Amino acid sequence: MIDYQLFMKIRSIFRTQHSKFQPSVPFTDPTQQPPAATAVALEARQRRLRMAQGVLLLFHVTGFLGLGFSKDPSFYLQFVPLNLLLTAVLLLAFQPDRSATFAWFCFTVMAVGFFVEVAGIRTGIIFGHYQYGDVLGLKWLNVPLLIGLNWLMLTYMTGVLARYLPGPGFVRAVVATLLMVGMDVCIEPVAVRYGFWTWDFNVIPLQNFKAWFCVALILQVYFNRNNFVKRNALVPFVYLLQLLFFFGLGLVG
Repeated sequence: MIDYQLFMKIRSIFRTQHSKFQPSVPFTDPTQQPPAATAVALEARQRRLRMAQGVLLLFHVTGFLGLGFSKDPSFYLQFVPLNLLLTAVLLLAFQPDRSATFAWFCFTVMAVGFFVEVAGIRTGIIFGHYQYGDVLGLKWLNVPLLIGLNWLMLTYMTGVLARYLPGPGFVRAVVATLLMVGMDVCIEPVAVRYGFWTWDFNVIPLQNFKAWFCVALILQVYFNRNNFVKRNALVPFVYLLQLLFFFGLGLVG
């Protein structure tokens, strides 16, 4: 009888001590499905992406039909600055990392792009001899302020797209540069037709594309050297949409 009581006492002590080491939260297997909150967040992010794509598609399709088939495209041309601003805002909204580093990158690219255009307009040495019209809105030093934003958008989009490719940073910089020049090839004839800018003798010089390659390559190397998150779910859609927009208008004209 004494042995039995001693046994029960030891057993009680063991259970008390063992319960102190039990985890306060249940064990979760990392291979299980994500929590409901994570699934809801992913669904909300996908919904926002689809909404942004829908808005941009609506603007570009409307602009394409208006510029390509309207008897008076001037009505649609007045919305070009709005379309550019809207596209830029949505792109930046889907940038995961909007740190001070990213902000400085944006400012630097816009400043470089803008003042390269100022030098180009004044000297004719960089891109050739050309002048800007009034389609792109407010100008300073005879260059639309939105041109800096356009350089940023193209540098950012093509830089992000090139990150999908394996290989060293300089190879990706060259690929991104070629994507920028390819976009400019599609933009040039459309921009001239609708008065974005004009070239002397109505001839787009080869010098323009050579200069674009050089400036774009410098900006892409700078893109690679900056430390911020370089992915954006909206970028592939926007690049393809704009490429088809200008390429299609070039064919219609």
